[in-house]
Amino acid sequence: MKRNIVIAVVTAAALVGGGTATALAVSGDDDGGSSAVARTEQRAGDDDARDDGRDDRDDSRSDDRDDRDDDGRDDDRDDRGTSGGVTAADAIAAALKHTPGTAVSAELDDGAWEIDVLGKGDDWRSVRVDPGTGKVLGAEKDDEDDAGEVRAALKGASVTAGQAAKAAAAKGVVTSVELDDDDRGWEAETRAGSGDDEKDWRVNLENGKVTADRDGSDDD
Repeated sequence: MKRNIVIAVVTAAALVGGGTATALAVSGDDDGGSSAVARTEQRAGDDDARDDGRDDRDDSRSDDRDDRDDDGRDDDRDDRGTSGGVTAADAIAAALKHTPGTAVSAELDDGAWEIDVLGKGDDWRSVRVDPGTGKVLGAEKDDEDDAGEVRAALKGASVTAGQAAKAAAAKGVVTSVELDDDDRGWEAETRAGSGDDEKDWRVNLENGKVTADRDGSDDD
């Protein structure tokens, strides 16, 4: 009878406390109570060990997820260059869709792509494009006065500014492209990845061939 009372008390204490339960019993010459207490303490200890093991596994999985997030997150958008993902060719296409005409230059300036577009007559527009989304931020009228020279340089040309940007992209991330109306060709500047190694290239107006600009680069 005393043994049953001890077991009941110890079991209740283990369930309510959720941990190791210790009970003291005076059972006279009956040692069954002490044995029951020992067995109950052992079971409670095993339960604690299993709970600790589950907690350690959960913590480990959480740490692994954090490590994957850190490794997979692209905080530095310069992995594709300073454009933040929108290439020079993309920016030119967006600008021309917004403001029809002939793109003459594209340059990443002050956190946005700036594309110069020559419209009808002497109408110049500067179109700004978000480098992260490709959205046109606005267009302003420019006071350029070299429309005649530009049209003469582009007469009979087969390669547009957008095509020149795509061709130069084989050499690196294009950060600018513009028409050289004196030497009749496109000038492009590229950057290797997220580094500062800038190179200058020339893109042929007729066939799109890319060659090193010897004035600014020694590499093909």
